[in-house]
Amino acid sequence: MAPFLDTVKSFADVPITDAGVDTAAFLDASTGVLGLFDILGSTAFAPVTSDIKGNISKVRARYEATPAQSATLEELVKNEQGEKKRTATEGLMWLLRGLAFTCAALLTAQADNKVELSTAFTRGYEQTLKKFHGILVKGIFTVAMKACPYRKDFYAKLAADPTGGPPAPESKVSEELDKWLAALDLIVKRMEAFYEKNGYNKGF
Repeated sequence: MAPFLDTVKSFADVPITDAGVDTAAFLDASTGVLGLFDILGSTAFAPVTSDIKGNISKVRARYEATPAQSATLEELVKNEQGEKKRTATEGLMWLLRGLAFTCAALLTAQADNKVELSTAFTRGYEQTLKKFHGILVKGIFTVAMKACPYRKDFYAKLAADPTGGPPAPESKVSEELDKWLAALDLIVKRMEAFYEKNGYNKGF
């Protein structure tokens, strides 16, 4: 078995066409993020992983119920408008916010190899989710940031071969993570602009 990034679907492999972001591939790649938080290893991140998992389920339920109208994220959202609850629209909105937080944190870590994860995730939180949270949730995230593992331990786990073989070279791990993050950042920004332009983020 290969190191972690080879075991999950990369956002770089999520097709994007004129019609939009492929829903099924996006959900598969998003599920891989949960494994990333497993590597972070702290129970303090449980509220984050629970939120991401729950929102993936909401979007997936809509996709499975209306596959012909939900092939892309954009079509899925458009075709839910006019309904009373818009569960998948809200779920995807919060999923994108959780992914934006993860992406911003890891981009910060990748940009400077001296930055510890606690600092990177704190900066990522301030750039993304913090403005949407009340005092109680901000407190939960503050605890989670402080519980981040040391940078060297996290990257060692990303590189480790679960079968006991030699770890992947640091350069390969960094290269794959850069591709994963660049593609995720592109999707998040594309979808955030789509929500904002059409007012799909209103009413929640």
